[in-house]
Amino acid sequence: MAKFGKWVGLGLGWALGGPIGGILGLAVGSIFDSGSNAASGQPGQVRSSRTQTLRGDYAASLLVLCAAVMKADGRVMKSELDYVKRYFVTRFGNDTASEAVVMLRDILKQDIPLRDVTNQLSQRLDYSYRLEMLHFLFGIASADGTVSDQENDVIQKIAGYMSITNSDFQSIRAMFVSQTDASYKILEIEPTCTDEEAKKAYRRMAMKYHPDKVSHLGEDFKKVAHEKFRKVQAAYEQIKKERGLN
Repeated sequence: MAKFGKWVGLGLGWALGGPIGGILGLAVGSIFDSGSNAASGQPGQVRSSRTQTLRGDYAASLLVLCAAVMKADGRVMKSELDYVKRYFVTRFGNDTASEAVVMLRDILKQDIPLRDVTNQLSQRLDYSYRLEMLHFLFGIASADGTVSDQENDVIQKIAGYMSITNSDFQSIRAMFVSQTDASYKILEIEPTCTDEEAKKAYRRMAMKYHPDKVSHLGEDFKKVAHEKFRKVQAAYEQIKKERGLN
């Protein structure tokens, strides 16, 4: 299959109807190999799988949001590019990861209509996908060791445009940004809550981030869900330790 052809098969057909497709179309067009033919049999076979298409939707959209966060503080760090590549290697393989980084470099040169892009995502992707994206974006922002105010503001805008609740935003943010009440924020409760309320909050959040929520998307997405799930567990263990609970 021609280089970058898989991006057509991995969800670009879904995206081309809106602002995400416009941005990705420019990126693919600017780096497409001379004389390549993306309309080979392989992309059609990929599109025949709903699970694979969903993963492609996610991957293609994520590149655009990556660029928005990476541009937020006016500089693009190597640590951020490395984080993106590692993520794509784990989820989609080495070849796709290398192509993703090339596309990302081109997308970074474009103006990104953030509200339009995120509104499109809010309509096309379910809530668990959007939470996954938010978790990844904070991972990029913290790749250099700290989340800047500008990066935080952009991610908060993205969360708002994608109709992610403020409590979920604060919960995921607390997984990456050090703060005194981080364990409570992760569980979306106040330090003044009762022991029983803390226990119920843990059960609720464990259910929300349980890997089975994304099991139909494959093992790669389950691994990311496990990461969030472990952070919820660690937060509850910290609260139990502070309160002397068994």
